[in-house]
Amino acid sequence: MSLTLIMTWDIKENREKDYMEFVLREWIPATNRLGLKTVSAWFTQYRKDETVPMIRAEALVDDVASVRKILASSEWQYIHEQLLDYVENYKHKVVETTGEFKL
Repeated sequence: MSLTLIMTWDIKENREKDYMEFVLREWIPATNRLGLKTVSAWFTQYRKDETVPMIRAEALVDDVASVRKILASSEWQYIHEQLLDYVENYKHKVVETTGEFKL
């Protein structure tokens, strides 16, 4: 059973440029090395209210054991802590991959 890791967050004010550099140079390569297969990333520029996350990223994972191993790894902890320097309101959830858009 394939799973999707859905991650959402907001970029901290005045950190946009640094955030983009970090994501391109460090976040994407690190998460790929961990086994996350990024399939989409959405940026919401105009939000009606602050309850809508600015960023939504999705990555495929083969199975429950794999996602547990990734999220428990020291490599994930390290890159996740770095991400938190640039973002706030980070959340994630794991859902079964069905081909449908999940909220």
